[in-house]
Amino acid sequence: MTLLELVAHATQQLTDAQVSFGHGTTNARDEAAWLVLHALGLPLDTPLNGEASEANRPVAPEEYARAATLLGARITTRKPAAYLTNEAWLQGVPFYVDERVIVPRSLIAELLVDGSIDYWLKESTRRVLDLCTGNGSLAILAAMVYPDVEVTGADISTDALAVARINVDKHSLQDRMQLVESDGLTAVPGPFDLILCNPPYVNAQSMAALPAEYKAEPFIALDGNQSGGSGDGMDFVRTLLRQAPDHMADDAVLVLEIGNERDFFEAAFPALEVVWLETSAGEEQVLLVTKEALLL
Repeated sequence: MTLLELVAHATQQLTDAQVSFGHGTTNARDEAAWLVLHALGLPLDTPLNGEASEANRPVAPEEYARAATLLGARITTRKPAAYLTNEAWLQGVPFYVDERVIVPRSLIAELLVDGSIDYWLKESTRRVLDLCTGNGSLAILAAMVYPDVEVTGADISTDALAVARINVDKHSLQDRMQLVESDGLTAVPGPFDLILCNPPYVNAQSMAALPAEYKAEPFIALDGNQSGGSGDGMDFVRTLLRQAPDHMADDAVLVLEIGNERDFFEAAFPALEVVWLETSAGEEQVLLVTKEALLL
């Protein structure tokens, strides 16, 4: 069996098993390639077309066994591949992950890297907060994109912050980043020039319908109904928008991801003036709001 044939075989197995995607890949073929290449210790950019010599090389029995074991774990446990490989990629940057954090996939990462937020920033922008930082990926990307800023990553979960510390050290950003345990904004006084936040926002009905792969992630990082609200997923967001102005500089902006919950967001904040930002998923999932608008 060649490498290309092994990937095709793995693709069919994942398809037949009806696993769910969305944690770094969107389809069975990409997920199969990821798992097989990881199992064989090959770079994830290894060419896998019929004309590539590497793709047509034979797979040794021990390599096949390693790939089969990893693929079997993916199918049997329904855990995201990132948990099985302890690695996730966001905008081409590798991050360590495990089951203490959700798998990083925030669309805010796109906006940082492509410069979509830059228009709203000032020459004086120096302090950035990544609230609900998880494994620290958005905070780290912000530090990479804006070399003159200091970044704080905050999370209520000490487990998540331990993973974030691994990634801060991995990317040698200890001098420009701090990690803070904080329930929302309570322990991060600011003021900040830019606040990034990918909070728990999933509504009650959607939480109940999540595939097993998503239920393998920390509940607290997904469920937006933990304060006994109406089930619309906006519990954390309500508190955040009420408290945020006290933690923002005069010209500061807040960039907030709310996923597929735009209808719930607009129902909860009908008078709030926001800017919806274009991402690869459209203009429905990430918004920007100024301090001025929050104070109206």
